[in-house]
Amino acid sequence: MQYVDGFIVPVPKKKMAAYRALAKKACKVWLEHGALDYRECVADDVKKGKWTSFPRSVKLKAGEVVVFSWIVYKSRKQRDAVLKKVMKDPRLAAMMNPKNVPFDGKRMIYGGFKTFVTA
Repeated sequence: MQYVDGFIVPVPKKKMAAYRALAKKACKVWLEHGALDYRECVADDVKKGKWTSFPRSVKLKAGEVVVFSWIVYKSRKQRDAVLKKVMKDPRLAAMMNPKNVPFDGKRMIYGGFKTFVTA
């Protein structure tokens, strides 16, 4: 059964070009190490809910937008193997340096998910 890592990130609108560049590099790294799919999606129809919502989940500030991302793997075992390779890849270290990252990593939400329904 496929496994998915999911992410929600608040990105300053003025840093979206930098984020897109980082995401394209990250996509290349993950796919080279075996991920099946890599997606980065910017919020388009995402309203702030009264109690819960994507904007509330990342404490979205004025001038920011929500980015929702996911990476697909064959299985949890394969994800763990891919992640091990990715974390050793020197390209990732350069990209993920906190001084270079175009978003507030403290407000990023992420986790691994087992697929239980698919088309």
